[in-house]
Amino acid sequence: MTPARLWYWIAFHLALIILFGVEHLLHRSVTDARRRALLTVGMWMMTALAFGMALLRPYRLAGAAQYLAGYALEQALSLDNLIVFVLLFRLFRIPAERQPRVLSWGVAGAIVLRGAFIAGGIALLNRLRWIQYLFASLLLLAAFRLLRVGQSQPSAQPAPTWIQWLTRWRPVSPDLDHFVVAQDGRRMATVLLLTLVAVELTDIVFAMDSIPAVLSITRQPFLAYTSNIMAVMGLRSLFVLLAAGLDRLRYLHVGLAAMLGFASLKMLAANWVTIGPGISLAVLAALMSVTLGASLLARPA
Repeated sequence: MTPARLWYWIAFHLALIILFGVEHLLHRSVTDARRRALLTVGMWMMTALAFGMALLRPYRLAGAAQYLAGYALEQALSLDNLIVFVLLFRLFRIPAERQPRVLSWGVAGAIVLRGAFIAGGIALLNRLRWIQYLFASLLLLAAFRLLRVGQSQPSAQPAPTWIQWLTRWRPVSPDLDHFVVAQDGRRMATVLLLTLVAVELTDIVFAMDSIPAVLSITRQPFLAYTSNIMAVMGLRSLFVLLAAGLDRLRYLHVGLAAMLGFASLKMLAANWVTIGPGISLAVLAALMSVTLGASLLARPA
C-alpha cells in the first residue's frame, strides 16, 4: 500500500471546502432545523461512502476497508462526544440557535488537532514499537471508564470549578452573540467563548481515545486522517438530530466500551494475530447495530 501523494491531500481538503459551502447553502435555504440536519447528515454520510469507493483504485479493497472501518469506529465514538456537548450547552445555558456556531468552530479546531494527533501517533508507532501497548492500555482504560460511568444525567452535573475560578480572576461577559466583546474600554471573553474552549478541550480528551482506536485499524496517515475527519464533519448536524433523543440510547456506553475493547485487543494481538479490515468493519457494525437495537427496544427507565 503506497503512501498518499501530495495531490491526494490537496484534493481532499478542496473537497471539504466545497462540501462546507454546500452545507452552508443548505443551512440558508432550508428553514426547518430537523429537515436541514437530515439533509446535511445524509450528504456527509453519502460523501464518506463515495470517498471509500474512490479509494478502491489507489488503495485497493484492503485500504478502502480500513478507511470504512476507521470511519465507522469514529462515527460511533462521536456519539459519546454528543452526550458531553449536550451537557456543556445545558451547563453554559447556550440557546439552540447559538449552538451551531460553537460547533462549527469546534469542528474546525478538531480538524487541526486530530491531524496533529494522528501524525504524532503514527510517528511514535513507527519509531517505538512498544507505544502500541501503551495505546492499547489507554483504550482499555477508556472502555472500563465508559462501563463504570455510563450515561450521566445532565441535571446532575455541577458547574466546573475552573469556570468559577476564571470568573473570579477575570470577569466574563454574559454575551451570547460574540466570542469576545468590548465593555468598559476593555476586551472581555464571553460565555460563548468559554463554551467553545470547553468543546475544544472535550475533543482533545476524546481524541486520546479515538486516535489510538483508529490507529488500531490502519497506520496509513491518509486513511486514518480522512476517516477521522469525515466522521467529525457531520457532527454538527448529527447533534441536532440526536440531542433530543440521546436519553433513549441507554446502552450506548456499553457498545462504545465494547468497540474500544475490540480496538485494544486488536492492537495488543497485532504481533500474533492479524485481524483484517473487513473483519474489523463487520465487528464494529455488529456491535453498533446490537447497541442501537437494544437501546431502542428497551423500555424507558
